[in-house]
Amino acid sequence: MATSANPTRDDFAKMLDEQLGGVADDGFEGRVVKGTITAIENDKAVIDVGLKSEGRVPLREFARGEDEHGLKVGDEVEVYVDRVENADGEAMLSRDRARREAAWDKLENEFGEGKRVEGVIFGRVKGGFTVDLDGAVAFLPGSQVDIRPVRDVAPLMDVPQPFQILKMDRRRGNIVVSRRAVLEETRAEQRSELIDKLSEGQVIDGVVKNITDYGAFVDLGGIDGLLHVTDMSYKRVNHPSEVINIGDTVTVQIIRINTETQRISLGMKQLESDPWEGAAVKYPVGAKLTGTVTNITEYGAFVELEPGIEGLVHVSEMSWTKKNVHPGKIVSTSQEVEVMVLEVDSDKRRISLGLKQAQQNPWEAFAEKHPVGSQVAGEVKNATEFGLFIGLDGDVDGMVHMSDIAWGISGEDALALHRKGEEVEAVVLDVDVEKERISLGMKQLERGAPAAGVATGGSLRRGEVVTVSVLEVRDGGLEVQAGEDGATGFIKRSDLGRDRDEQRPDRFQVGQKIDAMVTGFDRSKKPNFSIKARQLAEEKEAVEQYGSSDSGASLGDILGEALKNR
Repeated sequence: MATSANPTRDDFAKMLDEQLGGVADDGFEGRVVKGTITAIENDKAVIDVGLKSEGRVPLREFARGEDEHGLKVGDEVEVYVDRVENADGEAMLSRDRARREAAWDKLENEFGEGKRVEGVIFGRVKGGFTVDLDGAVAFLPGSQVDIRPVRDVAPLMDVPQPFQILKMDRRRGNIVVSRRAVLEETRAEQRSELIDKLSEGQVIDGVVKNITDYGAFVDLGGIDGLLHVTDMSYKRVNHPSEVINIGDTVTVQIIRINTETQRISLGMKQLESDPWEGAAVKYPVGAKLTGTVTNITEYGAFVELEPGIEGLVHVSEMSWTKKNVHPGKIVSTSQEVEVMVLEVDSDKRRISLGLKQAQQNPWEAFAEKHPVGSQVAGEVKNATEFGLFIGLDGDVDGMVHMSDIAWGISGEDALALHRKGEEVEAVVLDVDVEKERISLGMKQLERGAPAAGVATGGSLRRGEVVTVSVLEVRDGGLEVQAGEDGATGFIKRSDLGRDRDEQRPDRFQVGQKIDAMVTGFDRSKKPNFSIKARQLAEEKEAVEQYGSSDSGASLGDILGEALKNR
């Protein structure tokens, strides 16, 4: 049966599909299709994409930069169908949109494969820049422009260069790219290539790029190495700027290469001769040397013997006489000192030095200058329960045992006659250099007096209590005379009484008579008197005489009774 002369609606649709290549007009919208240029009119190209009507596209959309479009009738081009038909009955086509869609397709594939893309920075926006990725516009954050902050971006604009896509969203039309990621990756590749060309022990020139407190970074031609401060010189370096400056060209040796972290350690001192080689021969134990104090710590001081070799003077080896003193109170930085080598350990690069050993032992010096039996004078530095310590020449102390202070009285009573700061004279009894001890005696000075202890021209005896008259009142004590025509002597301020209130000379008057005890004689055989010694002796005598009584009397009662019976 023949086909009906009146075709149905389906027949018309089928015929239209065949005419349009199997796609209805509404299926064209939003797609990129191929078309043929049928004419070029003024500044537009007329393009047939197989729709009812042709479309017109501005020629500028086909131009790239300043290049001409280069189109001619019959050329086949890709365009984007925005609308199948506008109010004028023409198809609305776009070459720019077609290029963007093609760019998005390409970018999505490259993003999925992690490939770099090429683009051009062409504008500034808030927080960064815009980049043309062959038709698609991407955002370049300011932090992703370079590895380091860039002050002037002008040289980077309108220049084709690679970028890395960080993220993209086609639905929203967002693309974020990074130039920094490409630079870092390229830099890492270059570092790997450079590291492969380097080897440990290699000597190479570099430029000082940066200086820190702990060292300096040296550019080895695209890769940096760390020159630690301890590897700059064998001598002490407090700060790298003492040795090098930024911009200096230095010759270094590669000490270590860490291929995993791509870190390179450099050294300068390794190119110098090691001063520690033969140090044990150069600095034998016992040798006296001159050095410079470079550093002071709580435990000692470091002394430089030569550039690269320092020795430690421990605090215990700094002074013969100053014990438990901070080293900074004995020496100062940059001071030149004489030291003695005590020990050398070349393997550990250590030298132990002594400061006091380079000086004469003060006890040896004292023994040479003051042999046993010689007379010395000094100040009472300290009074202990067993004797007096006297300051002597050479900053050493001598001790007078309480049994060697005075004749005729007990050691305790003799100790009570002296005070700190008092100037005294004594005889050297013994010097033990090894134990650093000097024994002195004060009572031995009295051995030149008459055996019975009688003063020349008189009858005074040590320990005797006599009545004296005050001849003169002084700040330091009283000048007195025994009897009317007897010998004159002196009562020191500290001997005017047991209590501090009694030791005021102004409580006495010239002509006043006082009972005092003869405690000794000076070198001119002039007697020394003491009221305190008399008081102590009377107290002791009273206790011995009445102390065994069963009466239960107090010490005051005993002394009162003793004084009443005198």
